[in-house]
Amino acid sequence: MPDLFGINHLTLSTNDLDRLVTYYTELLGAVLAFERAATPSGPRIAVIDVGGDDHLMIVEAAIAPTKDLDSLGKAGWGLRVRTHAQLCEVREQILRAGLPVGQIETLPTQWTMTTFDPDGRPVDVRAHRPRIMSRSRTTG
Repeated sequence: MPDLFGINHLTLSTNDLDRLVTYYTELLGAVLAFERAATPSGPRIAVIDVGGDDHLMIVEAAIAPTKDLDSLGKAGWGLRVRTHAQLCEVREQILRAGLPVGQIETLPTQWTMTTFDPDGRPVDVRAHRPRIMSRSRTTG
């Protein structure tokens, strides 16, 4: 059996595709990979490249998206930047845009903050902390 390689995409629904695409591309730095107009058999969609081979598929729908936090009080999903400095920079960009964003928290393996997209959906943004390699002891 082949091994899983990673997550291909995560799908978000929205009432305003243009507004959500603008948020992820202009504020958070993602890249619009492609957009498809609505068809008689399907809704309008956009796919956003969020780095590596990871994507957000955004689907325009009449139903309002959920704004619930997960059982840990977090977004339940997140985006990643490379460094703590970049995380701080993204936080400042969000604040300058007048949007809500929490403080940066230090966890054992990463730094994290929670913001909210224009639909009010929580989004965690994280940076992994450098790994500290422990030296193995040898006896002899």
